[in-house]
Amino acid sequence: MKAIDNEQTPTVKKKVENFFGISVVLGVTVMLMITGCAAVGPGYVPPEKTSPSEWHTDLKDGLQVRSADPKILAEWWSTLNDPILSDLIEQAVGSNLDLKQAKARVREARARRGISRADQFPTLDASGAATKSRSSENSGTGTETELYTAGFDAGWEMDIFGGVRRSVEAAQADLEASRADLQDVLVSLLAETALNYVEARSYQTRLAVAEANLKAQEKTYHLIVSRYDAGLSDELAVQQARYNLEDTRSQIPPLRTGLEAAQNRLAVLIGQLPGAVHEQLAESRPIPVTPATVAVGVPADTLRRRPDLRRAERKLAAQTARIGVATADLYPKFRLAGSIGLETIESANFFESASRFWGIGPSFSWNIFNAGAIRQNIEVQSALQEQYLIAYEAAVLSALEEVENKLTAYAEEQLRRERLLDAVDAAKRAEELSQDQYKAGLVDFSNVLDAQRSLLSFEDQLAQSDGTVTSNLISLYKALGGGWSPLDKKEE
Repeated sequence: MKAIDNEQTPTVKKKVENFFGISVVLGVTVMLMITGCAAVGPGYVPPEKTSPSEWHTDLKDGLQVRSADPKILAEWWSTLNDPILSDLIEQAVGSNLDLKQAKARVREARARRGISRADQFPTLDASGAATKSRSSENSGTGTETELYTAGFDAGWEMDIFGGVRRSVEAAQADLEASRADLQDVLVSLLAETALNYVEARSYQTRLAVAEANLKAQEKTYHLIVSRYDAGLSDELAVQQARYNLEDTRSQIPPLRTGLEAAQNRLAVLIGQLPGAVHEQLAESRPIPVTPATVAVGVPADTLRRRPDLRRAERKLAAQTARIGVATADLYPKFRLAGSIGLETIESANFFESASRFWGIGPSFSWNIFNAGAIRQNIEVQSALQEQYLIAYEAAVLSALEEVENKLTAYAEEQLRRERLLDAVDAAKRAEELSQDQYKAGLVDFSNVLDAQRSLLSFEDQLAQSDGTVTSNLISLYKALGGGWSPLDKKEE
């Protein structure tokens, strides 16, 4: 291999310096051109969040219009003062599969933004080849030739009309929409975990009510049988006591089925196999009690807080930017390309200055005719933007509707629960009186049956209402957008 000619080295260096010098000058010139050109397509303007100044529902039974404490909203389950629920919430945040999937979507969106940003910068490729070929004797000399090449190719598409910038803008909005989606999944997850926990406790309470009534009815049945054996009662009373007893016993299996389903659902929500929480919930505990007061704020607070609305707004922003991406296809594309390398037919001469080559120059392309496809694509993107705008407006209305409904449900169920408490007290007293009057021979046994059935029914309804009150509060917190914490924001 021949040494590089030292006399030619300065000339080679000068050519290389000229090559890169020209590249820098052209690059700076183009950058000045780009920064002076506004990106085509409409600029994004966030839609106005029109909302009433106050809730239509009359706030009562502990509901207050004052602004909610952000910390309480972020950890609303702590207001229920149930350590087992708090532990399940923590497990769900750490292991739920839907939440992990949402986090993966955020990483995907971040990577896609990186791909879009990469289009703003030049590309540099390295290549090399060594080929040996022989021509046909019938078509030429039949000689063998060798060719050795190595070099670098650089290229840069100048974003003069902002198509790439709009693409980056869309990707950034998509990333922000994915973050809002992650927060929305978290809001739903925490609410669903708490709702299933309350449902499990409700079934346990209803089971306890049914089993307590069953024991009381068994006692009554044995008493009637004893009176029948003593000739103090007829068989009709025995059979009536029996079917009343069996009817109550028949209500227990569906309650056990519901409890099993709620516990298995809880296990799946925390990313575990069905049956994983049975031991943790084996001991029956009361249904969590709601706090005395709940601050709900005003409608505008909810619209700012709900992550599903931020997701819808960011999707609208992304689609607005895509109109600019499509519009940029109407204009010519300018590209700056250059190459530098070595090329020789003899390997021994590969590193000589005479083997060096280079080239640099601009080019452009312009799609002059495509039968209106570009303009139709712009129309497609504009129509999609309109759809996203309508979807955002619909999401705002749905959010306000959801909160109004939850406010009413929470307040009215508390009123229902108060009436059921009175009904249970009256039913207990009626059952005691019917027993005493039957033993005294003043009424027949049907009065006792009616009183026992009524007592079981009212106690079961009260247990359900206790669970519904707490569930309605959980649903209200979810509707208000509680249960998420903003992600740590990094400059990316």
